[in-house]
Amino acid sequence: METEKKEVIFKIKKLKTWFPIKKGFMKKVVGNVKAVDDVSIEVYKGETLGIVGESGCGKSTFGKTVMMLEKPTDGEVLYNYNGEYKDVTKFTKNEMFEFRKKVQMVFQDPYSALNPQKKIYTSLEEPLKTHGVSSVEEREKIMNRVLKMVNIQPDYLMRFPHEFSGGQRQRLCIARALEVTPEVLICDEPVSALDVSIQAQVINMFEDLQESMNLTYLFIAHDLSVVKHISNRIGVMYLGRMVELADSYELTMHSLHPYTKSLISAIPIADPKQARASKRIALEGDVPSPLNPPSGCRFRTRCPYADEQCAKEVPEFKEVAPGHYAACHHLDKCN
Repeated sequence: METEKKEVIFKIKKLKTWFPIKKGFMKKVVGNVKAVDDVSIEVYKGETLGIVGESGCGKSTFGKTVMMLEKPTDGEVLYNYNGEYKDVTKFTKNEMFEFRKKVQMVFQDPYSALNPQKKIYTSLEEPLKTHGVSSVEEREKIMNRVLKMVNIQPDYLMRFPHEFSGGQRQRLCIARALEVTPEVLICDEPVSALDVSIQAQVINMFEDLQESMNLTYLFIAHDLSVVKHISNRIGVMYLGRMVELADSYELTMHSLHPYTKSLISAIPIADPKQARASKRIALEGDVPSPLNPPSGCRFRTRCPYADEQCAKEVPEFKEVAPGHYAACHHLDKCN
């Protein structure tokens, strides 16, 4: 299917999420942590859009801002309501309540996402009560249905979270998110706390759920090998900005940005001969502080192609090939 023919479910325009830094007795603002800074992107209905980057690049804050768990400093988050786009950042309390039925989030840590003092029955029942399912029989019917969808026995409802493994707890969190039949799941590092073998099971389950429920995923992770397996498209973030976006295969096989190339070169290769033949692109230095990011291109302090232009001008995030976007002044040099 051609990109332009796909239905856009989210239009995110010039999104910024800055956190003020306050010091002293008077709590004077001395600066801002620019966690998300001028990100524009579209999410297509029914796809999995992966967001990758190093720790601290702003990808989790981006997901929480789209969900409106963090208040944006500027920009628009437009959601598709039957062909009409509405800006979520301007929603009233009642509109936000309805929006939360359509967009749900799965968090990184399954150990803290469930109340250890409450049985699973109570943890799964509360969202249904909140969203107006008054009948006990109807609530139990929904709970049993979603537990079967994530391959957990319904008779486990009367157990406590500590009686489950990490993988089972994450499945329970996914089941809870599915109770209100959302259209979009924002998954914030949903498998990073799990063993590798369990990661594969959960990812396969995500794919099955997407097919059966026509879900759209915003899949946030730092592990590019996981993201490329599940995603249709991948966006790469660095220090609050989007630096590259493309189809999953296109990005991994024909990446353009030097930062993306470095991430891809770090993916482990199972074949020893291929692993020895492959060249690892190591980056020098550490990620700069988002409190005081470099001028111009934020990647320039670690980029081998950086020059004076990179220090003065912010590179435009533009389409350089059909469906392939990148933000770099010197794509001709690094390709």
